[in-house]
Amino acid sequence: MRCPFCGNENTKVVDSRAYFEGNSIKRRRECEKCGKRFTTHEKVAELSLKVIKKSGERQSYSREKVYNGIIRAFEKRYCDTEKIEEVIDRIEREILTEYSGEIKSNILGDKILSYLIDLDEIAYVRFASVYKKFDSLDSFIFEIEKIRNDKKIKK
Repeated sequence: MRCPFCGNENTKVVDSRAYFEGNSIKRRRECEKCGKRFTTHEKVAELSLKVIKKSGERQSYSREKVYNGIIRAFEKRYCDTEKIEEVIDRIEREILTEYSGEIKSNILGDKILSYLIDLDEIAYVRFASVYKKFDSLDSFIFEIEKIRNDKKIKK
C-alpha cells in the first residue's frame, strides 16, 4: 500500500478491524519512511450482480449509480457517508442472498427507499420523486401523507 503523504510503498499494518458488519476490513497503517498514519478499507472488489430493467434487459449493477442517486437525494442536507455505504452494503448482500444476484429495477428502487426512510425523510421524498416519477404536487402530498400514516402506525 502506497503512503498517501510521501508515496513510499513500504507501510505496515498497525491495527485491523472488521467493518460494515464484517463485510470489509478497516486497517490503520503507518508509513515506514515518513511515519505518518492513514486508514484503508478493504472489501470485495466486484460483485456479480445484475439489474433487470423494465424492458427485460439485464444490466450490470452499478454501486456508483446507486451511491450517486442517494447522495443527490441528500443534497444540502447532512449525510453520513459511512451510513450510506452501510446501506448499500446491506442492499448488495440482500441482492446476493435473497435474489440470487439478480434483482428487478423496481424492487431495487423500493429497497433503497426502505432504507432511506430511516436515514432521512427529506432524502426519501427527493429520491422517491425521481424514482417514482412524480408528475404533480399531489404526488408529493400523497407520499408525505403515507410517511405520516406509517409513523402513526409505528407509534
